Amino acid sequence: MERGINDVLKDTLALPPEARAAVADSLLDSLDLKVDEAAEAVWQSEIASRVQEIDSGATLPIPWAGVRLRLKSGLADGP
Repeated sequence: MERGINDVLKDTLALPPEARAAVADSLLDSLDLKVDEAAEAVWQSEIASRVQEIDSGATLPIPWAGVRLRLKSGLADGP
């Protein structure tokens, strides 16, 4: 029996967050038919720069739970 999109979506949404993120990443990757090499190079440079900042202690990462809490509290305050 062929499964419909709603069945696939329902099953996917029932997965743990990490698995849903992996599915979303795979789906987004499947849409990238043409890679912009110049943009990729810029992103690689930016990533290397940010990693260097973290490794050197120039900047400190913020755990996602903290960011999420700050976002929620900011949204709760309203415009």
